[in-house]
Amino acid sequence: MELNSRQRAYLRSMCNTMPAILYIGKEGVTENTCIEAEKALEARELIKCSLQKGAPMSAREACEELCEKVGAAPVQCIGNRFSIYRPKQEGEPVIELPR
Repeated sequence: MELNSRQRAYLRSMCNTMPAILYIGKEGVTENTCIEAEKALEARELIKCSLQKGAPMSAREACEELCEKVGAAPVQCIGNRFSIYRPKQEGEPVIELPR
């Protein structure tokens, strides 16, 4: 999934006030992490994730790996936090993206 710059900017502005709801620890991106990300993306469409100190990878690497596994698009990666987006698979989308 690809986002254009206008859509990414819109999603970044929404991420500013969001707390991180998914944490990646010393085991990296595991199957359980992917399951939790799937559930969160289906409910919210946009989630912020955080890397903990013992994580074996950088935030950018974790973002790329998680996006690939759950079929999401990266929105933003700053420091040890990153945000990802995926529209709902079933039902009406929660977030209306600009064209």
